[in-house]
Amino acid sequence: MLMPLFRLESNPIMNMNEASTVLDVCEKILGSLTVVIMVFVIHKNASVFSVSTLREKVFFILAAVILLANYIGWGLYFAGFQSAFIMLLFIVSLPPLYYVAVGLWRQNTPLVITGAVFLAVHFFHVLGNLRGITP
Repeated sequence: MLMPLFRLESNPIMNMNEASTVLDVCEKILGSLTVVIMVFVIHKNASVFSVSTLREKVFFILAAVILLANYIGWGLYFAGFQSAFIMLLFIVSLPPLYYVAVGLWRQNTPLVITGAVFLAVHFFHVLGNLRGITP
């Protein structure tokens, strides 16, 4: 959402060529499905917001740390640090890991599973795309 506000000299994420149409379609379906599951699948004993047990606290904090790290990664990217490692770790891997952490926090098994599959597809799709633009 903020990308149009920045005039980057180099912007590999926006200039990637599509390496696999199949992975692209799978990634879009899994990404959308993950968000739908996160919003609409709730276990019957869930409260609106709970961090009362140790398990809930641990996974809530993990989700918050992952989200913060993702924002730090975008900051690095906008500051010009655009290596494949930074993009794959901070920008590609962390959003699906965030969904997995939220699923663990909220005891949402379908979200954990979908988020993990989304992580693998998203990572390998972007890795394939990056191979076309990085030496």
